[in-house]
Amino acid sequence: MTYLLLFLSSFLAATFIPFSSEIHFAYVVKNEGLWLAVFIATIGNTLGGMLTYYLGWLAKWNWIEKYFRVKHEKVEKLKESIQKYGSWMGALCWLPLVGDVIAVGLGIFRVNPKLVIPSMTIGKSLRYIILGTFFV
Repeated sequence: MTYLLLFLSSFLAATFIPFSSEIHFAYVVKNEGLWLAVFIATIGNTLGGMLTYYLGWLAKWNWIEKYFRVKHEKVEKLKESIQKYGSWMGALCWLPLVGDVIAVGLGIFRVNPKLVIPSMTIGKSLRYIILGTFFV
């Protein structure tokens, strides 16, 4: 049950739902060990990030500008960054506040998911490894 809850908290933390998995992750690392906790949290967080990516894939820019009040200049700036760095931007999807925006942007600009998944997984796993070493 501990790992299922870790998976769910990690998944939710990677979506637009304002949720943090760090406290639960720290608890699991302290009580159960580092590596399985990193693995479970990485899988959950990556799948949550890919859900956000696919929501971006389904979205239209005019919806984002209208409903989320994002200015066209910001959209263009994100587009330039994604075109410059491509799927490697997925490694930054773990970042607070901007990670979800990056994931949505990767989806909206139809960056190849076969390239986004590994880069996103690398970024999220490194995050949990680094966090986990502080809790061991």
